[in-house]
Amino acid sequence: MLGEARVRVRRYEPGKGFYYREYRVKVGKYTTVLDALLRIIEEQDPTLAVRYSCKMGICGSCGMVINGAPRLACETTFRSLGTTEVEVEPLYNFPLVRDLVTRFNELLFNNHRRVKPYLIRKDVKEQFNPVAEYRQTPLELAEFLAYSYCIMCGLCVAACPVVYEKPSFIGPQALAQALRWTVDSRDEGGEERLDAVDRGDGVWACEYVGACSKVCPKGVDPAGAIQRLKIMLATRTPRKILKLT
Repeated sequence: MLGEARVRVRRYEPGKGFYYREYRVKVGKYTTVLDALLRIIEEQDPTLAVRYSCKMGICGSCGMVINGAPRLACETTFRSLGTTEVEVEPLYNFPLVRDLVTRFNELLFNNHRRVKPYLIRKDVKEQFNPVAEYRQTPLELAEFLAYSYCIMCGLCVAACPVVYEKPSFIGPQALAQALRWTVDSRDEGGEERLDAVDRGDGVWACEYVGACSKVCPKGVDPAGAIQRLKIMLATRTPRKILKLT
């Protein structure tokens, strides 16, 4: 047992605003921050609002700022933090609903849709009525596999200083997925996606701080994906560049 932990939560209530509430909770060697928050809700304060689902680092629902860094609460143990003094805040950059619950519609889900995150085929009839599978080599799969691990937890968007300064920025999550589908050998809609991100609030707004890649719990590396998109745009053929203007 680690003993008693002090959990300080930055809470938000519509009409009341922000305030801090401190709780004391018993924690053990493998207790996660999410475990502690759920214990607080069950034993001390049922009004505390927390979003979670799988508790296994798969769904991405329990993203929050823990000791100053965006993390998944279900994967963050007190032992890994090296302290029993923990401060929890809602994810940065996102609109707040209540306490630790933020709304993803505008800055995550809508921007994700903008990059058309699905296979696009020129032959629409063939796409929806295929006669065979789309085959890939291991090397073709490796081109996009790491980017497909995104669980849309929003941590990269919360860590991005450009999103803070410029909320219209499409964001690292959407840009990483734009690359994921564009480099997929089965896809034929790359030009459409490049057109969609070749904007001042698209790929060119990124200042390559790298915070998005640092906080990603799945190692997706959005910062690296954005640089690849920039290279792809900068090396487009003159005919395609002329078409964009």
